[in-house]
Amino acid sequence: QVQLVESGGGLVQAGGSLRLSCAASTGTFSRLGMGWFRQAPGKEREFVAAITRSGSNTYYPDSLKGRFTISRDNAKNTVYLQMHSLKPEDTAVYYCAAVRSSYVPSTSSEYTYWGQGTQVTVSS
Repeated sequence: QVQLVESGGGLVQAGGSLRLSCAASTGTFSRLGMGWFRQAPGKEREFVAAITRSGSNTYYPDSLKGRFTISRDNAKNTVYLQMHSLKPEDTAVYYCAAVRSSYVPSTSSEYTYWGQGTQVTVSS
């Protein structure tokens, strides 16, 4: 079983930055593909970023490329999401997810483990 705990959310003004962290309680973190998703009120869960087990490959939707960066530190069992130039439409609960696979999907249903989420609110 893998437990994921997100942190780093909060209130930020438009144009600001935040870095989210997701700590995993597992001895096999380096065998997990990791992803970030977000869900705004009344909307479906949306893919934000994914990273392969070694960190050598990252994936983003075109709409977020250049503003969001996913990274991981396998020695710390942690994955990060650095967000820049935040906009009010980035307001959502952000979730960390994990899958035991070399493949990192962009669909939420393919992930096995989920964190509880952290709220990000961007004020205009």
